Amino acid sequence: MSTQHYDLIVIGSGPSGRRGAIQAAKLGKTVLVIENKKLGGVSVHTGTIPSKTIRETILQLSGYREKSFYDRTQNSVDEAQLFQRLTTTRNREAELLEKQFTRNTVEPVIGTASFLNENSIQIIDHEKKPRTVTGEKIIIAVGTRCYRPENIEFDGKLVCDSDQLLCVKKLPNSLVVVGAGVIGMEYASILNILGKNVTVIDPRDNYLEFIDRGIINEFTSILKNRGVKFLLGRKLDNIIDRSESSLSFQLDNGDKLKTDMIVYAAGRVGSTEMLQLENCNINTDKRGRIAVNPDTFQTSTKHIYAVGDVIGFPALASASMAQGRIASNHAFNEPTFKVPESFPYGIYSVPEISTCGPSEEDLDKVNVPYIIGMAKFEETSRGQIMGVEDGFLKMLFCANTKKLLSVHIIGEGAAELVHIGQTVMSFNGGIDYFIENIFNFPTLAEAYKTAALNAFNKIQSNNK
Repeated sequence: MSTQHYDLIVIGSGPSGRRGAIQAAKLGKTVLVIENKKLGGVSVHTGTIPSKTIRETILQLSGYREKSFYDRTQNSVDEAQLFQRLTTTRNREAELLEKQFTRNTVEPVIGTASFLNENSIQIIDHEKKPRTVTGEKIIIAVGTRCYRPENIEFDGKLVCDSDQLLCVKKLPNSLVVVGAGVIGMEYASILNILGKNVTVIDPRDNYLEFIDRGIINEFTSILKNRGVKFLLGRKLDNIIDRSESSLSFQLDNGDKLKTDMIVYAAGRVGSTEMLQLENCNINTDKRGRIAVNPDTFQTSTKHIYAVGDVIGFPALASASMAQGRIASNHAFNEPTFKVPESFPYGIYSVPEISTCGPSEEDLDKVNVPYIIGMAKFEETSRGQIMGVEDGFLKMLFCANTKKLLSVHIIGEGAAELVHIGQTVMSFNGGIDYFIENIFNFPTLAEAYKTAALNAFNKIQSNNK
């Protein structure tokens, strides 16, 4: 079989890979996308889309959002319905991606990719048949996989990583979530809404350090009030004993505990072990991540790019999409853009968290004076209509110029609402924008005006 040549080969079909591939195709380039399992990658099948689908389904079926209006307990959730909706959503996402590739003449292939040299890649399909292709430019977008410590046996029943959790058809009553990162806290809060007894273990005294502490303090308080237990500053040492339906484990301080299931969500590693990167002179760190030029996303081998979670921070699907487009444009000498310095983070926990820009702690470190504007969602008319019981919006304004420096939100719709603040920040807008403009009524977005007026009143008091 002759070797087929492409202008661009993309390894991985997640958010960064698909955007990079389609961008190159729109430039008239021949593009091959290699995916080792199912089109869409981790994002569609075990990561972003599944966890958010489960969250939304549980909130709808349980009646959680309406619980403050009715004198009844939450509805029980049929877990079969839960996983049925998950399957439907994943299939729809994969079909949508296939249509996008077809419409843009991107050729997808399922198989395992490995470098033969800097331009040649061998593909082994599921029938173990090899095929060699060459590319003028190559983008590595293989994403990450769950980190598994060697001293813990993952059986997919009593001990699961966050991927295996999606295959558990009957969740037990008590679960321990190891790791208080984004994935761990999303699942901990979601499982708690499902009525499970949840304990979170993390060796750090503070978790989600990149989020404003005021937001995290509120989040922690809400989860504790719902019954979630936190064991911070503690580390899972080893598993002592397993039975058919439960297990015992020991912490680093010697404490012995029992649970029905451990969900291990402490970190991820780059899915680079099968790529044979040594054949194209690219190295990885101990977590399998690839170092790149932060402006162009070129690796140490200049015609090979790496984008998405495999390069590490910020490991966001949204930022990964931009990285893919930037890499393709740069590869083919097209004008491109840079990832903005400030972009939103969304944590799809219950309650939802979203933030854009520096936290109070960040500003304190560099001695930037600021004014805080606060608004509680329960004090908006839309919040009352929706039965919102907690959450707030906080804006930080420069004390000297009154420009908006950042926005931090916890509560219903946080990941949607944050874009208003992000937009104002992008054109260097300030407090006057929120005070002088008219917002729809009733909306949660009104909280922006309320928070701005709160900050304005503080400024007026300080000037007296």
